[in-house]
Amino acid sequence: MITRDLTKELLQSAAEYPTVTILGPRQSGKTTLTRMTFPDRPYFSLEDPDVRMAAEADPRGFLAQMKGGGILDEIQRLPVLLSYIQGMVDTNGNRGQFILTGSHQPLLHEAISQSLAGRTAMLALWPFSLHERRSYDSARDPFDCICRGFFPRLYKEGLGPRRFFNSYLQTYVERDVRALIQLRDLSLFQKFLTLLAGRVGQIVNLSSLGNDVGASATTIRNWLSVLQASYVVFELPPFFENVQKRVIKSPKIYFTDVGLAAFLLGIHTPEQAARDPLRGNLYENLVIADIVKSALNRGLRPDVYFFRDSHGNEIDLLIRENGMLTPVEIKSALTFSTDFIKQLEWFQSLDVKRVLPGVVLYGGERSFTVRGIRVVNPLEVEEIWSTLTDPLP
Repeated sequence: MITRDLTKELLQSAAEYPTVTILGPRQSGKTTLTRMTFPDRPYFSLEDPDVRMAAEADPRGFLAQMKGGGILDEIQRLPVLLSYIQGMVDTNGNRGQFILTGSHQPLLHEAISQSLAGRTAMLALWPFSLHERRSYDSARDPFDCICRGFFPRLYKEGLGPRRFFNSYLQTYVERDVRALIQLRDLSLFQKFLTLLAGRVGQIVNLSSLGNDVGASATTIRNWLSVLQASYVVFELPPFFENVQKRVIKSPKIYFTDVGLAAFLLGIHTPEQAARDPLRGNLYENLVIADIVKSALNRGLRPDVYFFRDSHGNEIDLLIRENGMLTPVEIKSALTFSTDFIKQLEWFQSLDVKRVLPGVVLYGGERSFTVRGIRVVNPLEVEEIWSTLTDPLP
């Protein structure tokens, strides 16, 4: 088992706050992270019916077992405990007393805002980053990364991706979706997931997607909210601040783990991924998700966007950090072309303040600078967030 990149931030947060809450998708490694980081703490999973029943029947007695602190896994299963935890941490004032984990973002956020506001640090753990995956293999082939994904169990236990994602998908649909919405037709929802994977990296039109699925735009919106709430997908919002042009103001959709998107599309080998018409979209998903993970593992809330105007001019990614805006173009091609930097130079001509020259992330091996714009292979750098947010070439 490897030391996760979030470990340092978790320890620092526990030294400053009475509780730390770690959110993230199922199977992202939250339990392993907490138990490795705090091996002497008592651990209770609220997924266990016996544990949950005991905690619900006698919350004070249950928490009395953890006077010196403890780990509570999947706390969203019993949010009423948060009120009792508030009383305990307010009474003794100890830091790092409780480490909480959860898989459903809105349920936890609502409960925490009522009970633990100002008393907990909020962290997010996604599946392995490229940096973490290199502890198991080189992670230099983007199309192998796309097919295998980044869930820790795939590497710790040597599982086959196809079998893993099939099981993951069935478990997710049966447990999490049914818990959050009144889902009557599983096949319709599975069709929605597959069609959504086919729109990865694109602006999703809810009405169009609803027509293809055979469901209303309202239903599609609700389903999409559930997927976001459970960390299956995430949105990349549009950037339109201070831009005096007609711009697109709808978000793009990406999968938290690109391996799940590939599985839904029937892509099971690197060769398939390299030939697929969605090759560029999946590569973009791979890179953007890793950039977000890199920031989250530092305890940062990444301030990231995309930009597109009504004429089709587009910047794949904009990163705002330290008051500066870094435009990023993402290309899966192995060979660099000067066409890659045209959009970055065009963006420089807009009335946007404090913009850095930008970066091209591509599939080639060489790193260099062209007309002040850095050209880098994202799979070859040690840590992508610092690489992109460092203003120096």
